[in-house]
Amino acid sequence: MKITKLRIRNLFGIKSFDSDGKDIELDGKKGAGKSSVIDAIKYALTNKSSREYIILQGEQEGEIYIQTDTGLSIHRKARSNKADYKSIKQEGDKMDKNEAFLREIFTEIQLSPLEFAKMPTQEQNRVILDLIEFPWDLSWIKSQFGEIPPDVNYEQNILCVLNEIQSEKGYYFLRRQDLNREARNKTAFIEEIAASLPKDYDAAKWEAVNLGDLYKKIEIIRRKNKDIDTSRTVVKNKENKVRSAQADFEIEKNSIEKTTSNTRNSLEKQIIDLENKIKAYKVELEGLESTKIDKIAIAQKTYDAAVAEVEGEVKQHEELAKLEPEPFNSLQEEAENTEKMKGFVNEFKRMIDLKQEVVKLNEESEVLTGKIEKARSLPGEILTTANIPIEGLSIKDGVPLINGLPVSNLSDGERFELCLDIASKNSNSLQMVLLNGIECLPTEDRNKLYAKLKSRGVQIVAARTTDDDTLTVIEL
Repeated sequence: MKITKLRIRNLFGIKSFDSDGKDIELDGKKGAGKSSVIDAIKYALTNKSSREYIILQGEQEGEIYIQTDTGLSIHRKARSNKADYKSIKQEGDKMDKNEAFLREIFTEIQLSPLEFAKMPTQEQNRVILDLIEFPWDLSWIKSQFGEIPPDVNYEQNILCVLNEIQSEKGYYFLRRQDLNREARNKTAFIEEIAASLPKDYDAAKWEAVNLGDLYKKIEIIRRKNKDIDTSRTVVKNKENKVRSAQADFEIEKNSIEKTTSNTRNSLEKQIIDLENKIKAYKVELEGLESTKIDKIAIAQKTYDAAVAEVEGEVKQHEELAKLEPEPFNSLQEEAENTEKMKGFVNEFKRMIDLKQEVVKLNEESEVLTGKIEKARSLPGEILTTANIPIEGLSIKDGVPLINGLPVSNLSDGERFELCLDIASKNSNSLQMVLLNGIECLPTEDRNKLYAKLKSRGVQIVAARTTDDDTLTVIEL
């Protein structure tokens, strides 16, 4: 496909320019309009421009019209007072073509081959990889990886996409790195917990032990032993309590005897002095004896009750007092050891949980490794089926190689050969090269380049800075 008609009006710095599609070289000083012609063609093909002003200063509208020998026409109008106009038509088709169609008929390197050598290596690699024709979409990506890998620029060619997926800075690699780091940390925790556990620790056994029942048994024995001590004390103090009650009785009895004796003596003295009161005192004396008996009887009852109370209390404790206290030291040690062992149960469980987490982390890491390896192996598989327009092109670690060498290692001549291969890659493409700044090449090399392009049927639009004041169109 070649351009057969070119018309430019009021676009960039051009008032009017027409061409019949022949190979031409545009000569003249800077500002003569050489670059404007090339930029206008680029604008027609890409709908993009790096220039701030597209329409010629002082005009309201600028346009470019291109027609090819296959019946394709591209017509664009840039307007300052209304929306821009676009028409992309293929002869025989009723519907207009879209911008995506244009992107299929040329390559970026055709529009600026002389600038290709000045591009950063990464940009050169991207341009080369864009040439590989391999049909893919996000569904294909999902079929390969089971998902759409995040943090990837899917506007790139498939090989750059796969390179990002397997990259050390990519999501899979960084995620795997995080998983492995987490697995190592958890493994360290597991080892630390294992070191703190007793040898041959059986978590299930110690978790099943009811520590409350064990301490309950100890408390029952402790209380029983206390009751035994109390009973022994009660039995041992029986005679002391009886003697104490008897002493209280004797003291009370003696007190009564003394009181009665004193009263008797006093009354006997009064009898002598008070004969007239003898009868009354005799009555009183007789009553006093009766009162004495009553009081002694009451004291006797108090004594008997005290003795009975002591006897009853002692009887309750006699049997228990005969028993020997039960030792529980071994049971106490068992309880303390059980409590200690149960204290390890949670740490043991945490260690088991960590081990399970490590297994899952390692499994996820292995899955990511598989996806990384898949992304690394796919370029080789793609190259076996893809349409590769450049002879000797291969891919290694996401980097394109021409006959085994990176593009940055190619000589200027080899780069030009690469441009020629791309420009004439297939008959359905626009077989044209835009050469802006061709004066950078010596005359001999420039003529050789023109000859090679013409021999391959590639259309040439070149711009060369000269001392001419006006724009000169030279047919090649």
